[in-house]
Amino acid sequence: MKIKVVELFAGVGGFRLGLEGFPKPESPNYEVIWSNQWEPSTKMQHASRVYEARFGSEHHSNQDIASIGSAEIPDHDLLVGGFPCQDYSVATTLHNSKGLIGKKGVLWWTIHRILSEKKNKPKYLFLENVDRLLKSPSNQRGRDYAVMLKSLDDLGYAVEWRVINAAEYGMPQRRRRIFFIAYHKSTSAYKKLLKSNKTDWLLKQGTIANAFPVRTDVSNCLDFELNGDLVSITETFNKDGKLSPFQNTGLMSQGKVHTLKTMASFEGKRTVLGDILQNGEVTEDFFIAEEDLPKWSYLKGAKKEIRKTAAGFEYNYSEGSMVFPDALDNASRTIITGEGGKSASRFKHVVHTKKGLRRLTPVELERLNMFPDNHTKLEGITDTKRAFFMGNALVVGVVGKIGAALYQQIGQSEVHDDSTT
Repeated sequence: MKIKVVELFAGVGGFRLGLEGFPKPESPNYEVIWSNQWEPSTKMQHASRVYEARFGSEHHSNQDIASIGSAEIPDHDLLVGGFPCQDYSVATTLHNSKGLIGKKGVLWWTIHRILSEKKNKPKYLFLENVDRLLKSPSNQRGRDYAVMLKSLDDLGYAVEWRVINAAEYGMPQRRRRIFFIAYHKSTSAYKKLLKSNKTDWLLKQGTIANAFPVRTDVSNCLDFELNGDLVSITETFNKDGKLSPFQNTGLMSQGKVHTLKTMASFEGKRTVLGDILQNGEVTEDFFIAEEDLPKWSYLKGAKKEIRKTAAGFEYNYSEGSMVFPDALDNASRTIITGEGGKSASRFKHVVHTKKGLRRLTPVELERLNMFPDNHTKLEGITDTKRAFFMGNALVVGVVGKIGAALYQQIGQSEVHDDSTT
């Protein structure tokens, strides 16, 4: 059984690599049958070019997803994507047709539109975002995630989520992201989740728990309901709350939320920054010139100084020091989009080698996200752009492990369902 996949906001194909190529690319359980990548702020569609170079242009779309009709997207079993973190609030009520819609240009509502309009809805969703989604916006902590969960509930999905730091499971980068799986009410997995003890699902039985084991103090569980429609949630959810009610682990089914805080449980081999470095293959332009070292040291160092705004206003500025150079015996810090280029930076990675201090190469950045070497190498794509891709990408190994657990969950649920009918 192959799961048919549509990949939205595809970037350079991290989800596809994780599902189709991890761990055995010769016999994948998933098949991407349609993909979309569109970068609205640039004329040259660099990420889409890389995607097509690696996976082919057939069934790949390089158009604004908001302009694509749902009928143009083939029916599929699993919808995946890492969509931008935006303001998900509901803007208005339409009187004549579609009910509630979100703010124009917010890509979550494009996903919502596709799910709403598809007669044969995808059975499963596998989505990724930055972990601050659970806490935004600052004046209504958790509201955006509540709107998302309620909108999926209205469409007939149950959702489980977890914030995963890849390094806590032996992967080479400290990259923290929220991953969530949704099951449509027509699936056996949905029915299995509904019948389950919710804490057991999150700690043992669920898809993410099987991929990434956890431990917890179960006394910190929180249960609440998402009451009202999307407009009322937008206006009232956690209006006076200082903290988000959503913990790093949880699930939502039939409008009821069960959430708790978990910690990673991992005893396996760990990959560190030193393990992924290229040896003897790095060109001179990645090394930091001696005359530039003071600037790097200043930017990386602790500061307590008076600064002046453009308008002439003086203020006290302070910040702590960064590890400089980066430790080779630990997982790396999170890759940022600005890793490329020679200019000194507080946040770029710098490593110490026999030949001196240097920045990370595009291949090393790919390795930190568990991409194949030179996945983003293509004529006309600069090293700076390749670094940008990796700053936006996800850790392929996380997708691979969740994908494998989801495939097993689907199979087990079907067997379980058959045995009870």
